[in-house]
Amino acid sequence: MHEASIVAGMMHILEDEARRHNVSRITRVRLSVGLFTAVEPKTLEACFELYAEGTAAEGAELDITTVPAEGRCLECGHGFPMTSPRCRCPECGSLRLEGKGGRDFLITGIDAC
Repeated sequence: MHEASIVAGMMHILEDEARRHNVSRITRVRLSVGLFTAVEPKTLEACFELYAEGTAAEGAELDITTVPAEGRCLECGHGFPMTSPRCRCPECGSLRLEGKGGRDFLITGIDAC
């Protein structure tokens, strides 16, 4: 369960930002999570709830957006959203693909009061 270590790192960022902006309460954290990060949203939410206890982020809502990877077939040049790291080109069936994206984990926004 690598979600726990991801959330631990995220909490350091959130606490630093709260201090830097003199914020006492974080109400929402927006995340952009690549489809191929192997991050389970429900597990991430459960870990966040535990790690946020007693911090400015306690009770904050997690808004998770899953971002797909973009694929391009090296045989026919067809571009398409990849749903798996080991998919086939939907146009010609080739396995020779170039993938881009889908592996990022970003905090895209923090709402606070």
